[in-house]
Amino acid sequence: MIISTRALRGSVLIAVLVLIADQISKHWALNALNTGPINLFWTLRLRLVFNPGMAFSQGQNLGPLIAVVSGFVIAALLVSVAKGSGLGHPMVIGLVVGGASGNLADRLFRGEAWLRGKVVDFIDLQWFPVFNFADMAINVGVILLLLGAILNSLRGEVPNDH
Repeated sequence: MIISTRALRGSVLIAVLVLIADQISKHWALNALNTGPINLFWTLRLRLVFNPGMAFSQGQNLGPLIAVVSGFVIAALLVSVAKGSGLGHPMVIGLVVGGASGNLADRLFRGEAWLRGKVVDFIDLQWFPVFNFADMAINVGVILLLLGAILNSLRGEVPNDH
């Protein structure tokens, strides 16, 4: 197997940038929204919420399990990029890894005990679950991965090494 350090560096760079942007936005939210929500326009408002579960507030008592699983997913994605498995474009993998790392950091460090932290969410559309920058990166990355897989399938292409 060919190890693609260039692809891995690209994924890690994107992941670190997403992680930094996510943590800066959460730091801002913790300081700016502690006195109440900020209404921006239409249904968009910024409102501080702490999520002990996973996406869409499911699995409220599964925080430690979610943290461990996300750690394995992050590692598996980075290994797939390093080995050039063709799973997806390294930059797209970086979005997913960065977002997962941002939420994992919350679970590790924003709680009373190790792995008992709650994810900071603050973007509230009022008709959709409250989310954060990391969630957006994960969703965009997964959608792009799926679109890439569908397009490759329609073209009859087999994923190749990066």
